Amino acid sequence: METLNTLEDWLAHCERLHPTAIDMGLERVRAVAQRMAIRFDCPVITVAGTNGKGSTCAMLESILGQAGYRTGLFTSPHLVHFEERLRLLGQSVDATDLVAGFAAVERARTQNGEVISLSYFEFSMLAIFDVMMRNGLDVVILEVGLGGRLDSTNIIDADCAIITSIDLDHMEILGPDRESIGREKAGIMRTGRPVIVSDPMPPQSVLDHAMEVGADLWRNGHDFNVAGDQQQWGWAGRGRRYSGLAYPALRGANQLVNAAGVLAALTALRQRLPVTAQAVRNGLAFVELPGRFQIIPGQPTLVLDVAHNPHSVAALAANLDAMGYFPTTHAVFGAMADKDLGTMLAKVNPLLDRWYFTDLPTARAARADALLAQWQAQNTRKDTAASTHADPMQALEAAIAAADPADRIVVFGSFYTVGGILAHGVPRLLAKHLNS
Repeated sequence: METLNTLEDWLAHCERLHPTAIDMGLERVRAVAQRMAIRFDCPVITVAGTNGKGSTCAMLESILGQAGYRTGLFTSPHLVHFEERLRLLGQSVDATDLVAGFAAVERARTQNGEVISLSYFEFSMLAIFDVMMRNGLDVVILEVGLGGRLDSTNIIDADCAIITSIDLDHMEILGPDRESIGREKAGIMRTGRPVIVSDPMPPQSVLDHAMEVGADLWRNGHDFNVAGDQQQWGWAGRGRRYSGLAYPALRGANQLVNAAGVLAALTALRQRLPVTAQAVRNGLAFVELPGRFQIIPGQPTLVLDVAHNPHSVAALAANLDAMGYFPTTHAVFGAMADKDLGTMLAKVNPLLDRWYFTDLPTARAARADALLAQWQAQNTRKDTAASTHADPMQALEAAIAAADPADRIVVFGSFYTVGGILAHGVPRLLAKHLNS
């Protein structure tokens, strides 16, 4: 067998192993997990949903960290570095720790010559679980990769499940409508354990499944409620109340829905993971998550958002509209070819004046010229312009060259698009007019 010494070696190994990138089902990954004796001796919170999963996980991690708990957070995909997928006590894991985890998976996968094939996601998830097990954690937070019922994370029985907003995405795998998709995401529920449904208008399939399995259902607007004004907000539900809360540090109107679900989960788990009101306040105040309506001050203003389906792009459009007036808005856009690109473009086109379409470094991505053609086919505005570029950074540089100091630049469409910008560090823009 080849010698695998670095994280890059192991990731390349994982990419070669399995015939398909996405292989829904739990049999293979569960078999290897059993060989590894994967289990967590602390509460586990699993988060599924179409949008809002990353923000929900970040708020949970931040509040629980402020309460003094040793947290472990597994998320995917990453923006720049693979190590971002595991955060221990609020920090990205060290690559050397992951190498040991990958080696443990390989030993189990090939045990006694009975080789089990694993996908990239399955292999890397088990490696991360191995590292988590060895770190004496007080709480584990798992972000579902795709769906819920057949996602690899579902080999772990969650002590509390959270289902965030549900909308149309990955329809070729999860089903053609919200009811089908909701049914898949509801697969993370467990009998007798709390499930927080933070979507204010969930598919009926989610509510039905909670009843079928006998989960302890917490519904937004029924079992917990939020209220607020422009200055502060409050939460109430099942014997607990928080008032006078500052809005979460993560920007966007949708973050209050996510925060409400987080407080419901912490209330449901308060016997095992008690948190103080001060930990809640500090956790919401200090939470950070790159690439989620991330506004970077400068001239021009830069907005980074991984919005990559119609629902999240609609939220981005609403958040951009709420920012106020900018003379010109420039958009760097790259996206996967299997997305509902026409709907995504239509939702933001009225707000965007100049487009910079970019290629992305993955076979799944739509080519920049294909994106341009699709935009041209549905654009009715006469006062817009568009160009194509080889990568996100070149597209951003073209936008900077064309922008005035009072303009704004929005980068969105995929984790690859935003990651292509953040790979060079957080940019601080200084318009050409101020740089001479």
